[in-house]
Amino acid sequence: MSRSIEQDILRQLKVLPDDQQRRVLDFARALGTAALRQTPAPHGVPGRTLLRFAGTITPEDLHQMTQAVEEECERIDPGDWQLSA
Repeated sequence: MSRSIEQDILRQLKVLPDDQQRRVLDFARALGTAALRQTPAPHGVPGRTLLRFAGTITPEDLHQMTQAVEEECERIDPGDWQLSA
């Protein structure tokens, strides 16, 4: 990495709040992991190609998914994470 890019990244990081700095770190780690595997990062598809799926999930299934998210994803387990070195 060129020194000017590194310095610019550091300048940008310094103005971000801690939570956004963590997101940048997570993103950089994900990019590094993908580079180590030497596989291209997955690419999305345009939304218009997904329109054929619109309305295919039943209201009952949507309700079950909403309940699962509300019950399982809104709980915090303080012992479920560790700070990395």
